[in-house]
Amino acid sequence: MTAPIRVSVTGAAGNIGYALLFRLAAGDCYGKDQPIILQLLEIAPGMKALEGVVMELLDSAFPLLHGVEISDDPNKAFSGINQAFLVGSRPRTKDMNRADLISANGPIFTGQGRALNDNAADDVRVIVVGNPCNTNALIAAHSAPGIPKDRFHAMTRLDENRAKAQLAKKLSALPGEVSNLGIWGNHSDTMYPDFAHARVRGQAVTEQVGQDWLQGDFLKTVATRGKAIIEARGASSAASAASAAIDHMSTLWHGNAKGDFTSMGVWSEGQYGVPKGLIFSFPVTSGGGNWSIVEGLEHDEFAKAKIAATTQELLNERETVKDLLK
Repeated sequence: MTAPIRVSVTGAAGNIGYALLFRLAAGDCYGKDQPIILQLLEIAPGMKALEGVVMELLDSAFPLLHGVEISDDPNKAFSGINQAFLVGSRPRTKDMNRADLISANGPIFTGQGRALNDNAADDVRVIVVGNPCNTNALIAAHSAPGIPKDRFHAMTRLDENRAKAQLAKKLSALPGEVSNLGIWGNHSDTMYPDFAHARVRGQAVTEQVGQDWLQGDFLKTVATRGKAIIEARGASSAASAASAAIDHMSTLWHGNAKGDFTSMGVWSEGQYGVPKGLIFSFPVTSGGGNWSIVEGLEHDEFAKAKIAATTQELLNERETVKDLLK
């Protein structure tokens, strides 16, 4: 039998963590032949709830689940892990602006980055789901000098999935028939879903849908989808976020379909003029735990302006946490 991999999930008793764990245990991420050991991290007040989650995991009798370990100490939760889902973060309250949220979460991801650096396996890959995920991933990466920067990712697959769903709905297609839809920039309302290179059933989206809708309702709907879900159900989009995290790490593990690409917030080395040292979402191809930014994509003036705006937002966020990046 294949040896189990060790997978850590932080904020494991929270809504996203709860939605994530059962799919991991069922083999939806790494495959139906890959056993896993879950190492779950919670803050001390959440440990009792986490014990209940573990009971449910055990009661589900997943054949691939070879063990569950829980802790409120990241050094224990990250010991020997191969994959990490950093889900837990401080939520934004009504009296907090984005800069306040970034500052509040900074110390959390500093500590987790250090714990990953000191305890994770040599092949560790990390996805940051907790928002603001791009800058949280940047903080964690800087706090883990022994781990290559390209191992840290921010999740923009949720934005990609939302954009694909809207294009599919518009064209009476299935989301699986939408390809080459890349997200550029920050996981925020400034991110840019690049419809200009997207295809539906193999045909360019721009040949099937007018620019007015693409530049208007399409971008607005994708950018504000999270808020719309909160208004509709009175809670945030936990299930779809968990599903996107599964999609991200599954694609990183297994690879994307031939001729297609996906979206990941990854370490910039200056590609497409994006400043070096930002965690920035690019269209990428991936597989075997590695990724590569898609080269040669051209942008019109509209796209350039959108990418410039989301780049500036990330630069502003980096400035806010500059003391944590030394």
